[in-house]
Amino acid sequence: MSRMNDVPMRIAHHEAEGLLDDLGEALRLSAKVIAPNDSLGCVLAEDVVAPIDLPPFDNSAMDGFAYRHADLGDAGGRLPLVGEQFAGRDQGAALGQGECLRITTGAPLPQGADSVAIKEDCRVVDSEDHQTWVELPAGLKAGAHRRPAGEDAKAGDVVMSAGQVIDASRLGVLAALGLTSVTVASEPRVAVFSSGDELRPAGEPLAPGEIHDSNGPMLSALLAEEGIAIASLGSLPDDPAAIRSRLAEAAKDHDLIITCGGVSAGEKDHITATLAELGEIVFWKVRIKPGMPLLCGRIGDCAVLGLPGNPVSVLVTWLVFGRHLLDAMQGRSEPRPRLRARLSEALHKRHSRMEFQRGHLLVDEQGTLWIAPDPATPSNRLCAAAAANALFVVAEREQQLAKGAVVEVVPLRGFGV
Repeated sequence: MSRMNDVPMRIAHHEAEGLLDDLGEALRLSAKVIAPNDSLGCVLAEDVVAPIDLPPFDNSAMDGFAYRHADLGDAGGRLPLVGEQFAGRDQGAALGQGECLRITTGAPLPQGADSVAIKEDCRVVDSEDHQTWVELPAGLKAGAHRRPAGEDAKAGDVVMSAGQVIDASRLGVLAALGLTSVTVASEPRVAVFSSGDELRPAGEPLAPGEIHDSNGPMLSALLAEEGIAIASLGSLPDDPAAIRSRLAEAAKDHDLIITCGGVSAGEKDHITATLAELGEIVFWKVRIKPGMPLLCGRIGDCAVLGLPGNPVSVLVTWLVFGRHLLDAMQGRSEPRPRLRARLSEALHKRHSRMEFQRGHLLVDEQGTLWIAPDPATPSNRLCAAAAANALFVVAEREQQLAKGAVVEVVPLRGFGV
């Protein structure tokens, strides 16, 4: 149980990130072994060590003719064609002095060959004695178009490190190495609650004073973008006993609980006090806009992230802090993409909190990134936030930023999240 006078409150953005790192490390998810084809989007829990060389043998980078460079030097010349080696099983061909062999891309180089001349640069000539000759061009260097064994990776090399995220190209590496298993962090078991007596799901009629729940579906979608299926547990009523019961039950079989609303200082905001009774509060309130009432804690081995109720605050706090906690729990070492762009217009921030404003990111003909601030800044303006493609960061304290000032940008869509 937490004592509220001991809880870090109104902390800075970087302090919150540090505390999330500590919580994520303390609640690090277990590792599991899966097939590489099931690992897309997973975080590696162990280094991947190459069991073989890549490529596993010397091979040709081009369709053409394999030969020994010492036979012709850089001058080029004519060599007799004595056979062929296509991609596939090694035929065990060997070149004698002054010979060449037809070869295709990816085929193993025959013993004795060290270079390849491109097919289009050569001329094949049949002589009267039924011998086929190949005229090779001048200027070829030793080792031309040869891929040596182990050029990409050698057996024993660490080709991927724990903490990296498996994307399509890394999955391809696992396949090229012939691996049948890989060790990754388990997916977190996540429960999501909306909060408030005023909420109704889509499809139900609204009585005066009621609204449809957008936070729950939006969070489900945000987590789905991370490859995580959630348990959407509906809405928490504005009743302390019901909140206590449902949070305690969810904590038994989930790794992370996310709530929306009920974490500010209103008469109906009961989640903060309930978390203090059930477990531990790590911090409450961060000096940011939107999303200042953000709550973080734990119930036993389950992390709890209490997001504010306004939908734009939910979007921002999840992207900035929720993903950070998720990454820490999975041991992810690669940072999320951040860009830098120039403001398309001057901006005066008059308050002292760090602000994450919505904006429209674009690239001009000179390749410069610009961010145009969205004038719809209130945290209830979800339609405006949905039209934006980026957040940009304005530092703490009052800021007077000129047009062209460089700001940090968190891309939302279209720029490689």
